[in-house]
Amino acid sequence: MKKILCTLLASAALCASASANDVALGRAKADIACALCHGANGQASLPNAPNLAGQQAIYVSEQLKNYRSGKRQNEVMGVIAKPLTDTEIAQLAAWYSAIKVTVEAP
Repeated sequence: MKKILCTLLASAALCASASANDVALGRAKADIACALCHGANGQASLPNAPNLAGQQAIYVSEQLKNYRSGKRQNEVMGVIAKPLTDTEIAQLAAWYSAIKVTVEAP
């Protein structure tokens, strides 16, 4: 339990310290590796791909790490996440969490 808590706290600190550079680098990486399915601004273009815009950085980061390790299974995401470094994952998480999502009444 202590190890899990330490991991979560370290991840939260890493995600909270995202700089504008992390967001820019994350956006550039997302444009190459993620936009086809998850949309250019995190709004999914495929019906079975989730929207990533506005997601918490820690959530995006942990899910990418789970795909990379094989803990979470998906044929496409496993291939996409496998070569990502921790730094690239943090940058992607910074980008998607930085996207502001708004809802307007019709």
